[in-house]
This record gives sequence, structure tokens and C-alpha cells, in this order.
Amino acid sequence: MKRPALTACGSIEHDAHRRRFLQGTLAGTTAALSFGRMTVAADDVPNAITLQKSQKRVLFIWLAGGASQFEMWDPKPGRETGGPFRTIPTAIPGYHVGELMPKIATQMDKIAVVRSLDTGISAHAIAADLISTGRPKEAALEYPEIGVVLAKELAVRDSLLPDYVSFFLSTEGRRRPATGFLGGRHTPLMLEESMRPANIDLPQGVSRPQHTEREQLRELLSREFAERRAGAGRVGGYNSAFAKVRGLMQSDHLFDIEQEPPAVRERYGRTVFGRQCLVARRLLEAGVPMVKVARGFWDSHHDNFESHRELVPDFDHVFSTLLDDLHERGLLESTLVIVLSEFGRTPKINKDVGRDHYAAAWSCAFAGCGIKGGAVYGKTDDDGKTVVDGKANAGDVAATIYKAAGIDPEKHYYVGPRPVPLAKEDAVPIDAILS
Repeated sequence: MKRPALTACGSIEHDAHRRRFLQGTLAGTTAALSFGRMTVAADDVPNAITLQKSQKRVLFIWLAGGASQFEMWDPKPGRETGGPFRTIPTAIPGYHVGELMPKIATQMDKIAVVRSLDTGISAHAIAADLISTGRPKEAALEYPEIGVVLAKELAVRDSLLPDYVSFFLSTEGRRRPATGFLGGRHTPLMLEESMRPANIDLPQGVSRPQHTEREQLRELLSREFAERRAGAGRVGGYNSAFAKVRGLMQSDHLFDIEQEPPAVRERYGRTVFGRQCLVARRLLEAGVPMVKVARGFWDSHHDNFESHRELVPDFDHVFSTLLDDLHERGLLESTLVIVLSEFGRTPKINKDVGRDHYAAAWSCAFAGCGIKGGAVYGKTDDDGKTVVDGKANAGDVAATIYKAAGIDPEKHYYVGPRPVPLAKEDAVPIDAILS
């Protein structure tokens, strides 16, 4: 029996997705690694080489707190649950979105929408874990998040760029993607509003040639140390981390939007979300395989309509600008763009003119690589309370993402002798939105 969706908001869950996490080290990718006493290995190394040559990339836009499907992708005008906003037609005949998304409406031929998610859990931290991994928690094994797996699978061998960069606001969206059994070497680079990694400048009085010589000496000594002792794999991980930091030092210009023409900066806008998405595009264009941008403050228990009146136009402008920019630069065909939250919002409008958490019928969107633009999948009832066609769960979303990125959802890692498929065993990709 499916667990019922929760609508009450617990303070512990609200706090959980705002906690600070210590930044881990960056590292390269390998087909096998040690994690405690377990060995994690991929079962398809040749496929990884093919993926590297294809230069596919993924941009994950995370609407932290839970955006309302009623005010965006699945409006219900004229119904008691619908709220005050009208709907507008889109580039897809017969499909309407909320009136706060006029720019996205014109670009629906590039976007696929799934309106039939039923994920069953609506407590922030637990729901975020479920959506981010595509699996419920398991006591015996901590699963890596989808973005971490994508970064590992799509990483370019010997690249000095980070495999995964995650942006967030200082007060919202601060969620360190869990590396699970893949281990700390796959920890992403986390950046706040400054959008520039800290401590990547050369020490005062040290020239670049001197810094290079010091690094070469450090690497030589570490290799000699590893040859005489156990734990060579761990030393190799540290060396990879140092190499990544050096790569950041050499590519710090990618994080500087002042390198972009003024017209481009104005095009994205002056909001933090706009600036972060512009940096994200610069990183993707340079070859970073996985970037996440978290846009917070969607948890609208109070004044849902006023908060969405502010949030949705910013999302509408930045997201549509981003799609145009990727398309014009020839990047959209190789870049998968995903828009997700922990859950949606309730059909019922509460006493504070807000909408609470709701996981029984909500929406997400995709664009770009592997996606059939203009596809609208699934349907909810007239009031948006239940899914009446095309029900999909968190595992199905994960399988869809992997397949769109060209990764077999049934591919296995091995944790010791245990085979672990990338997507949950019963997950089914949503083929109706895949190209």
C-alpha cells in the first residue's frame, strides 16, 4: 500500500535542507574505488568512454521548497483549487500554462512537461532524498544522488575542471548532493552567491612556475609514500583532488560573468538566479558535465500567490533566456536541462492563503538532450488532487534522466559482490517525453 502524502510541515524537516555542510574535496573519476571495506565498480567501462566522447552535459534546476504546479505547469482555472491567476496558451496547441510564464509559453516546443508525479512523501528532507536519488532510503546502503552519478558517468578523463558544480543561495537550497557509496572523491564543488571558489589564488609572493614546481614535488613525494605503504588508492584520490584545485586555479575566469558582454549579462538579468545560470552556461560550455542551480523560497505556506507572483516571473525570464542561449550556442542538443522540486503544493488553499506540501499529484519539466520538445505527459483530475493518467514515481524520473543522458538505467555498480542498478529495479523511463 502506497504511503499517503503528508501535508503537515515539521520544523525539523524545514531546517534539514538549510543546514551547512562542510565542503569536501574535488576529485577525478575512475571505474572502481574503495569505500570502507566495499569495492564499487562499474560494469560497463567502454560505455563510459563513448559517453565522454559525446560531451553530454546536464543542468539541474532545483526549485527548493516545492514550487506550485497550479501556478506553473498544471493550472486549474475556474476551479476552487485554481487560485486567482489566469492561464495562457503555449506553442503547443491545447496546452496552457499559468499566466506568470509568458516567455516559457512561447518555448514549449523545446520543453517536455510531466504533470503526473505521485511520489508519496512530502517532508522536505525525506522527499528531497527520494527525488534526488530516485530511491527510498535503505539502512544497509547509502545511494548516491542522480547528479553525482551523472557527473561520474559523463566526466571527461583527465579533465582538470570539476565534474560537478552546485550553486545555491546563502539561505535556501543549501543541500550537499550525497555521494553515497561512491565516496567523497565525487563530492561536488559548492558555491554560494559569490559564484567563485574560495582560496584558488596563488599565495602572495609565489609565481606560477614556483607553484607548479611545488605541486610536482608534492605529487612525487606522495607517490613514493604510497609505494611503501597500504592505502595507495587514497593517496591517488588526494592527488586527483590537488589536480582539480589546480584546474580551478587555471580556469577561474569561467566563474567571472564580467567576461561576458554587457548585453549578455543584461539578458540574464540582475537576480542571483540569473547570474548563477549564466555562470552555469559558461561552465557547461567549457566542458563541466554536471551543474546544479538551486533557486530557493518556494515553500509557500503563507501568501502562496504573492510569493509565486514574485518567484515565477524570475524563473520564467531566466529559464527561457537560458534555453535560448543554449540553443543559439549549439549546446541544447547535448545539454539535458531538468526542473524539479521536492514535491508540489496542495490543491487546498489554507487559512493563510498558502498552499502546503503535496506529493500525490505534481509536475516537473525537461528540455534539451534526449528530450522530445512539446511533449506533455500525464494528467491530473479537474481539481489537481489525483493523477488520472500516466502516474510516475521518483524511480521513473531517475530512469528517464539517465536514459535522456544516454546512460542505461539498468547499468550496475557493484558494492562488494552486490549489484546495484543505477535506477531502482522497478523504475520505468517515461519514453513518451524522450526523443
